[in-house]
Amino acid sequence: MENIKRVSTELTFQDKFQSTLVRWGVGRMVHKIDPGIYAVNNPTKDSPVFVSANYKLSFDALRKELKGIDAFIMVIDTKGINVWCAAGKGTFGTDEIVNRIEKTKLKEIVSHRKIILPQLGAPGTSAHELQKKSGFQVVYGPVRASDIPAFLKVGMKVTPQMREVTFNLSDRIHLIPMELVAAAKYVLVVIFAFYMISILTGKTDAGVRAAINVLLAYFAGAVLGPIMLPRLPGKSFSMKGFFVGLIVVGASCSFNWIGRGPAEIFSWMLMMPAISSMILMNFTGASTYASPSGVQKEMRIAVPLQLAAIGFGLFLWLIERLFGV
Repeated sequence: MENIKRVSTELTFQDKFQSTLVRWGVGRMVHKIDPGIYAVNNPTKDSPVFVSANYKLSFDALRKELKGIDAFIMVIDTKGINVWCAAGKGTFGTDEIVNRIEKTKLKEIVSHRKIILPQLGAPGTSAHELQKKSGFQVVYGPVRASDIPAFLKVGMKVTPQMREVTFNLSDRIHLIPMELVAAAKYVLVVIFAFYMISILTGKTDAGVRAAINVLLAYFAGAVLGPIMLPRLPGKSFSMKGFFVGLIVVGASCSFNWIGRGPAEIFSWMLMMPAISSMILMNFTGASTYASPSGVQKEMRIAVPLQLAAIGFGLFLWLIERLFGV
């Protein structure tokens, strides 16, 4: 016990500040902790053992819910990836957990033979194989760490509500910063290109309108789309992104930002929904709605249509710039 690291259930200002930066994509790939055994409060040989990824956001989400609970957290090496994604990639898996049990000498630390795995780690693990190899029985905990105190109170049993994977407004809002950052560099390049072409053709006002319209489409796909996701028509993210793009087309028309001539107006009516559709389709990787096969099928259909709309829209925009059609 003397060599086991102890961690607090209280997150410090630095913990929270780093988490905020990570949600904005700053230092995300290095936001991790060392694999091993961590003691929370004053655990004994009879205390429960929770398994976590070494992605610090996952680790912090778990430990802050263990206030007043004596427990161990066994952190496995998921290469700094969260539990859900690591389970899909294979780094939160049976062999790594067995390996970590052996390396930490868990059998000498606790007297029981049970480990509690997060439910979202289930796709990457085989409970019967893990028990056969390590001697430890797997108990799958609730989806959300906030349900752990209730889960322990009833003898490590989960209710149907604890098993339910939700994707509510709060969950979606937490993911918006990463979506904004992921597309930002491409958006800036596109705006710069439109503006330079406008300068070269002597119509800088068109560059300003282009910047506004691109930013509106970007905002629609990265912010409005995730917020309005369940209420947008269609099942596919690309279709939902198309409809939220139509909303900002309406806004641009209302403020007379969309264009001056027919060709320019029609070009943005094509490009804005296509851009927002493409950006919102990226959100499939963060949602609980999509499956890998479904995403691949959607991309095969949607991406050619998006590129065609953007390409034809760009062609019309250039024609208007060059010939004033």
